[in-house]
Amino acid sequence: MIGRVLGNRYEIIEQLGGGGMAVVYKARDRFLGRLVTVKVLRPEYTSDPDFVRRFRREAQAVASLSHPNIVSIYDVGQEDGIHYLVMEYVGGESLKDLIQRCGPLEPEYAADIARQVCRALEHAHARQIVHRDVKPHNILLTPEGRAKLTDFGIARELHTGTITYADGIIGTAHYLPPEQVSGGPVGPQGDLYSLGVVLYEMLTGQVPFTGDTPVAVALKHVREEIPSLAAHGLPGELARIVARATAKDPARRYRRAAEMEQDLAGFLDLDERPEYAPVREADYQPPVRRKLRERALRRRRPALLLAGTLLLVAGLLVGGWYGLRHYLHGAEVIMPNVENLPVAVARATLEQVGLTNITVTSAYHNTVAEGLVIDQDPAPDTTVKKSRPVRLVVSLGPQLFRVPDVRGKTEADARLALENAHMEVLVEEISSNVPKGLVVDQNPAGGTPRPAGTRVHLLVSKGPEPALRTVPDLTGLSLDQARNRLAQAGLLLDEAVVRQPSDRYLQGQVTAQDPPPQTGVPEGSAVRVTVSSGPGPPPSEATVEVEVPSDGRNHEVRIVVSDVRGETPAYINTHRPGEKVVKNVVYYGRATVRVYLDQQLLREKTF
Repeated sequence: MIGRVLGNRYEIIEQLGGGGMAVVYKARDRFLGRLVTVKVLRPEYTSDPDFVRRFRREAQAVASLSHPNIVSIYDVGQEDGIHYLVMEYVGGESLKDLIQRCGPLEPEYAADIARQVCRALEHAHARQIVHRDVKPHNILLTPEGRAKLTDFGIARELHTGTITYADGIIGTAHYLPPEQVSGGPVGPQGDLYSLGVVLYEMLTGQVPFTGDTPVAVALKHVREEIPSLAAHGLPGELARIVARATAKDPARRYRRAAEMEQDLAGFLDLDERPEYAPVREADYQPPVRRKLRERALRRRRPALLLAGTLLLVAGLLVGGWYGLRHYLHGAEVIMPNVENLPVAVARATLEQVGLTNITVTSAYHNTVAEGLVIDQDPAPDTTVKKSRPVRLVVSLGPQLFRVPDVRGKTEADARLALENAHMEVLVEEISSNVPKGLVVDQNPAGGTPRPAGTRVHLLVSKGPEPALRTVPDLTGLSLDQARNRLAQAGLLLDEAVVRQPSDRYLQGQVTAQDPPPQTGVPEGSAVRVTVSSGPGPPPSEATVEVEVPSDGRNHEVRIVVSDVRGETPAYINTHRPGEKVVKNVVYYGRATVRVYLDQQLLREKTF
C-alpha cells in the first residue's frame, strides 16, 4: 500500500499499526496538503458484509460527533475492493504506549487524561452513541497533551439493542463491563466502567485482571471486585472514583460522564466547570467538600478528637444562635445550590427545605443542556426566609437555526447565506464535473436544525480532475529521444536541464529524472531531467569466438552488444560450414554480449 493514492487524493506514506479488522496508515492529503490517518479494512474481511457494515458503522457513528477530545473522520471511500476511512492525524502516541514506556503515571496526569476522556464520552453519549471499546489503545495523546478518543468501530446508538457474542467483536477483555460480558444492554455506564479500568491501569501500570484466555479475564469482571488501590499508596479520592466507576451494578456507577469528570476536576482542584453539568444523585457531594473531608481524615487521631469536640461545641452554639434568630425573626433556611440540576430535581430540592414560592423562566443557552437550571435567585449558600420568592432560569438548550441549502451556489453566495444564518463556513476544494466555483455538497445538509456557530463544511468544485499520465523511463536517452518519448505519453520536457559529471553514462545521456518512472501525473506536466556532462565509462574490448557447424550449410553469425548506449549490432555476416569466426567488440561500462546463429541465441556473456 505504501505509495498508493486512494481516491485520487490520499497518498499512503507509512504503516502506523493495525488491529483485528483493519490496518492503519499515515497518508498525505494532496488536495489540502495535510497529514491524515487512513484506516483500511483488511482484505480478508472485504467480502464479508457484516465486517464491511461494522467498518462503515464507525464512520456513521463519528460523523455526528465534533469534539476536541474525539478524533474526527474526514472521508470514507471504496476503491478496487478497498474500504477505507480517512481520519484526523494525531502525531503523538497511544495511552497504551505511554503506560508501557513509563509505567504508572503521576496521579494528577492520570486524572487529567481521564477527565478529557470523560468530556469525549459525555459528548458522544449526549448524541446517543456508546463507544463500547474504551481502552488505552484507543486513547491518543497529542504532543501538546490533549487526549483524543478514537476507534468507534463497534460503537452503537443507544436504541439499537444489546451486543451478543454472535456479533463477533465485543471489545477487549481486560476492559469489558460485566453487562457486556453477559450479553446484556450496554449503555453509557458501560463506557464509564471501561474508563475506570483505564484509570486503574494508568495509576498502577497494570490491568486489574489477568488470565490464560480472554474469556477467563472477561469472567473475572463479572465475578470479582476490582482490586483496591489502597495497597498502591494512591490518593483515597482517586480510589473512590475508580471504585464508583467500576461498580458491578451499572446503577451504582456514575450516571453520566460529566459526573465523573466533576469528581476528577475536584481532585485536581480545578475551578472550571465541566463542559456538561452533571445530574447529581441525592447523596452526591461536590468534590471540594469531599476533598476537605479527605484531608481532615488524614490528620492524626488526637487532632480528630479535638476537632470533633470543638465542632460539637460550635454546633451547639450555632444551633442555639439559629434557634434564637428563628424565634426572633421567623423561619430561615440556607439557600441550596440547584444550578445545573434538572428543573424537577431543583424544585424538589427547594421544597424539601421549605422554599415553595418558586418562579421558573426559560432562556436559550449554548452549553447547558435543555431542562437544566442555568441561574437561581437568591444565590446559593445565602440565608433566606422560607417565604422568600425563588426565581429559576431553565435552559432551553442552544437556539437552533436551519442550515440553508447552498448546493449549486457560488462560494461567495453560499458564504453570505450561511453567515446570515449564524453559521461558520469551512471550504474544501475538490475535483468535480460541476462547474468550477460552485458548491458540490455540504455538511450538515440544508434544512438541518443546528445551533448558532455551527461549522458548515462546503465542498466547492475546482473543475474536472486532469487526466493522469504515466511517466516513462528516460534513463540513457538523449534529450531529443527523451522529448519524443514524453510527447508520446502526453507530457513535456522541462527545458531547465541539470548537467552533472557521470562515469556511468555517456555525455548527453539522461542519468536521472523527476518525477521517477511509472509515476502518475496530470496530463501536460513537465518532467525535469539530469544529463551527463561526461566523461562516461571508458571503452573496453572483448574477443568473441564462434565455431560454425560443419553440417554442409552456410550460417549467419550475429553479435549484439547491450551497454549504456543501448543495444548495438557489433557484427553480422554469413559463413561457410566449419569456419571459425574471431571478432573483437567494443563496449562501455557494464555490458552483455549476445551471439546469434541463424537468428537463434547461441550464448551470452556479461562483462
